[in-house]
Amino acid sequence: MADMIRERLFALQDEKYGDFHSKLIPGLPREQVIGIRMPAMKKLAKELVNGEETNDFLKQLPHIYYDENVLHALLIASIKDYDACMEALETFLPYIDNWAVCDCLSPKVFQKHKTELLEKIKLWIPAEHPYICRFGMGMLMRWFLDDDFCPEYLELPAAVRSEKYYVNMMTAWLFATALAKQWDAAIPYLEQKRLDPWTHNKTIQKARESYRITPGQKEYLKTLKL
Repeated sequence: MADMIRERLFALQDEKYGDFHSKLIPGLPREQVIGIRMPAMKKLAKELVNGEETNDFLKQLPHIYYDENVLHALLIASIKDYDACMEALETFLPYIDNWAVCDCLSPKVFQKHKTELLEKIKLWIPAEHPYICRFGMGMLMRWFLDDDFCPEYLELPAAVRSEKYYVNMMTAWLFATALAKQWDAAIPYLEQKRLDPWTHNKTIQKARESYRITPGQKEYLKTLKL
């Protein structure tokens, strides 16, 4: 049945888009990219949510094609039961090998289960697997920088030390977002040089590019560059 899903994916193939998109994901061989635009992928995911073949597809890991992983992520994101969603997610996370699949995985059910989610985030962010770590930071950034924010949460990403570009870029993205939303809690991490130098400077760059940071704040950030 999973082969039926692969056939449906190939029916949506746009080779020129595949050529373009594969260049955005370093290290991903072109032959592993079918080439499917996201609107078409989301439409297919909606059609498959309750299909008989979907359960088989979610168990068939690892997948061969990048686009299968994107579809897998979208299907997990649509699972409405928290426990079932988390089980499918924990099974899938070790197989994520690029930023694009990682960043399109955002289960809606998490919004109603933030207490349980936070405990998982505390396990994901310190993980050695770069995309489990990145996913954990992405979930912290999405769900815990607004009304549910607590200053101590920033200790989790600040403690990460990685050689991986896509981990450090996410750390910078998270702190730049925290500066926009929770300036008083986030700025000490730069003032006290709590991040590694590359991530520190990238945070400042991304924050200074943000329209949510005031001109005065941008000038102050400039003085903190290493």
